[in-house]
Amino acid sequence: MSDSHHTAHHQPLRVAVLVSGSGSNLQVLIDAMQAGTLPIEIVGVISNREDAYAVTRAKDADIPVAVLSHVASGKRMGIKTFEAHASTQLSAWQPDLIVLAGFMRVLSAGFIDHAPAPMINLHPSLLPVYKGLDTHQRVIHAGDRHHGCSIHVVTAELDAGAVLTQALLVVDQKDTADSLQARVQKLEHQLLPWTLLLIATKALPLQSPSISAQPHLPSLPLRLYFDR
Repeated sequence: MSDSHHTAHHQPLRVAVLVSGSGSNLQVLIDAMQAGTLPIEIVGVISNREDAYAVTRAKDADIPVAVLSHVASGKRMGIKTFEAHASTQLSAWQPDLIVLAGFMRVLSAGFIDHAPAPMINLHPSLLPVYKGLDTHQRVIHAGDRHHGCSIHVVTAELDAGAVLTQALLVVDQKDTADSLQARVQKLEHQLLPWTLLLIATKALPLQSPSISAQPHLPSLPLRLYFDR
């Protein structure tokens, strides 16, 4: 096998990440990319908040960052303006995949439909239950035995696209909303890189979430189960 063929076969997955907060999941991806354990290249990060610590994490790793938080007048950027700038930026970066990791704005159907790459979102519940916010508190309130996080394809309907992967844990009687959030975040830090590995190696083809239609493969979502 020639070197050129070998390289072509292993092009890293070009990933753009949209963030709003601390960026702990972004850091996990940066660490895995830098360690060479995940065949991805983070081509850029978009934040809708200038004070998001994720911006610092990206800059420290020499990853291009676009902060789209305010317009020239100092007002908060409206969603239409944000989407126009984000579309231009994503088109310039040419990602293979767009990852929403703690991104807290709701995107329009037009933006999602015209994105230059498939878009996935990490959500802190076992979808389809507990779409939206305050998932940990709602799980405690309901007395559920299991909780976790999901990665799903982004569609115009909130948290409703095909669920690709999930990580599950058993809820402890002593758990509070805060302790559950911390436990689920640990799952997120394993679920996101694992899912990107599956996508990068084409074990999980994003273009048709109908891989579950193949009888010799497990149906979606693929699940990681953590007993403790």
